[in-house]
Amino acid sequence: MPKGYWMAHVTVTDPETYKQYVALNGVAFAKYGGRFLVRGGTSESVRGLDRRNRHVVIEFDSFETAKACHESPEYQAAAKVRDQGAKIDLVIVEGYEG
Repeated sequence: MPKGYWMAHVTVTDPETYKQYVALNGVAFAKYGGRFLVRGGTSESVRGLDRRNRHVVIEFDSFETAKACHESPEYQAAAKVRDQGAKIDLVIVEGYEG
């Protein structure tokens, strides 16, 4: 079964509020087995638009698990805080097993 991934591109607008989001989102990620593959760090845009300055990739055991985490009450509570401290583009994708 292919893994599932969250790919997020974020601009933090309020660092203190975003810290609260980071503390809250760990509850959902632990419950659904989310593993950070990329969490901020240095990046360089080499082509196309780079509208956000922080990039995150989270791996889950399956696409269904990735979606369930996003839709969970735990994550939705964290997302309300996130939206007060950041702008985000988020996509959930199924991994490739080629």
